[in-house]
Amino acid sequence: MTADAVGGVLTYALTLASELAKTGSKTHLALMGPKLRPEQEAVARAVPGLVLHESTHALEWMDDPWADIARATDWLKDLEKGIRPDIIHLNHYCHGAAGFTAPVLLVAHSCVLSWWEAVEGTSVPERYATYKQAVRRGLHAADAVIAASQSMRASLERHYGPLPRTAVIPNGLAAEPSRQSKEHLILAAGRVWDRAKNVEMLGRIAGKLPWPVKIAGGSAPPRGHAGHVNGPSPDPGTYSNVESLGWLPPSELGALMDRATIFALPAKYEPFGLSALEAALRGCALVLGDIPSLREVWGNAAVYVRPDDEAGLISAINGLVNDDVRRAELADAAQLRARLYTPARNGRAMRDLYEAILHARRVPALRMEGRETRSV
Repeated sequence: MTADAVGGVLTYALTLASELAKTGSKTHLALMGPKLRPEQEAVARAVPGLVLHESTHALEWMDDPWADIARATDWLKDLEKGIRPDIIHLNHYCHGAAGFTAPVLLVAHSCVLSWWEAVEGTSVPERYATYKQAVRRGLHAADAVIAASQSMRASLERHYGPLPRTAVIPNGLAAEPSRQSKEHLILAAGRVWDRAKNVEMLGRIAGKLPWPVKIAGGSAPPRGHAGHVNGPSPDPGTYSNVESLGWLPPSELGALMDRATIFALPAKYEPFGLSALEAALRGCALVLGDIPSLREVWGNAAVYVRPDDEAGLISAINGLVNDDVRRAELADAAQLRARLYTPARNGRAMRDLYEAILHARRVPALRMEGRETRSV
């Protein structure tokens, strides 16, 4: 399985590997991109049977990565020769057409074209033509393509053409809230530098909120980050009533979510949203960007705000601050909804798909021909 340490892909991979280990499956995790932080490595080393293979090869969305992508492909093929896995599970697109011997399952977590559409509001520049071609090849070469939401699957087909072998399998996460009391605290968490998260808008309006705002997440993009039209999002810690905490180890972020009452993610683009899922499991009321994917995941269990509506964000958060009953009801609804997205359910669906691929590379067991998909 491939992964990287930049965002939620690592959390996804480690959660799935932990679940697969319960049924005796052994996962070899091939890491690319920035090196793991010590805290991340400690979490990875704790997964039963997980074998780490680390590299610093560039990721496909980084600036001019193609020579390194070729080296990464050779590295992955060498790993396959040594490991002889039953399944190749890719969490990146461009290696899908590498010509592996084992069947290939590709999970789509996000993509530059759909990011650009949502965040910049324009078509992707010509400089991403190579990226688009490489992603299309990877998607169409895979034995199966998985998205965590119907919205993400639709985005893939809009940008890369019809994909006959697809399924929708939501992510899963486990988190047990502590019994400590909630505080008058508003929290946001994610890649602060990524304008898709829209954390800066929360920073801009924080001075008009009665409760303090804490923002967790790295503010500097990783080495090789491709420059977008307006650059990375500025650090919201420069605004009043905001404490910018930087990147936090998973245990510290979880403890902070246990304390927070409201979790805000006014995202412009978020194919699933693991941070919101953990916050809901830990008892936070959710204020989210009004985008199709988050509506799909959360239904009526969140308050939604247009990602360009500062006044709406102020009103939504203050409305919860001033209404204890509504806030508690919303937190309960979010926690109940979040419990649908369990690691066990995700792991079971992935195991079923692995078995289907092993028995027939065109996955007839999941009825993936044509336009049909399976939601789990």
